[in-house]
Amino acid sequence: MRTLLIRTLTLILALSLSPAARAQAPEPGSCDVPSYFVASDAQLLRVQAAAKQSKRLNIVVLGTGSSLLGGAEGAAKAYPARLQVALQRRLPGIAVNVVSQAKMRQTTADMVKTLGKLLVDAKPALVLWQTGTADAMRGIDPEDFRSTLDDGVEMLQAGNADVVLINMQYSPRTESMIQLGTYADNMRVVARDREVPLFDRLGLMHYWNDNGTFDLYAAAKDNALASTVHDCLGRALAALVIEAAHLEKSEDKPAQ
Repeated sequence: MRTLLIRTLTLILALSLSPAARAQAPEPGSCDVPSYFVASDAQLLRVQAAAKQSKRLNIVVLGTGSSLLGGAEGAAKAYPARLQVALQRRLPGIAVNVVSQAKMRQTTADMVKTLGKLLVDAKPALVLWQTGTADAMRGIDPEDFRSTLDDGVEMLQAGNADVVLINMQYSPRTESMIQLGTYADNMRVVARDREVPLFDRLGLMHYWNDNGTFDLYAAAKDNALASTVHDCLGRALAALVIEAAHLEKSEDKPAQ
């Protein structure tokens, strides 16, 4: 069992961090994102206040290996950095600062331990919390996962930060090895109960793979696809943040 877990973790990290982007990239700037992936009934009122009153938006990305890209330019091309670029483009006059605190192999419980320091040090208006994969791989009890995530969201909200939950990435290479469904469902439950938006990265990437936007199974020999996928994720996430915070949109529509 331990050997299988190590092999599976190695494959997941390879899919996330390898220069092999998993298909031929579509035309530059092409991101097919149906509107329901960037819509939210939950509101980001702290984000709205920070953007409109202080004209400054501090965002922290709390995540795992799939929030990272390898290589010398990996940090600049991963979705946290692309999110900052997209928000700056769509919110002129607002200083946007996105800080990534993503680390490999973190479970939800590991990340909860860092939340107090995160709130004190970064004072974020928004925390984007990507989690679930490591918990699924390690077989963390789904109910424990849900309860821990719920406690973490409550802590962040009590610390005057808005929260967006981001679920797992989709990979056709590992979907039969890692059962993500129950964990993804529990994230929806927490998002609903805590009234926070959920960015369905798992569903969006599955959609891209199924409709041919990206072939996430085929291997490529350069960074082009990985960078393009992360750019599209960053732009879609920016659209969700703007929608949930009721911020004025520019004419640019990066989620299209």
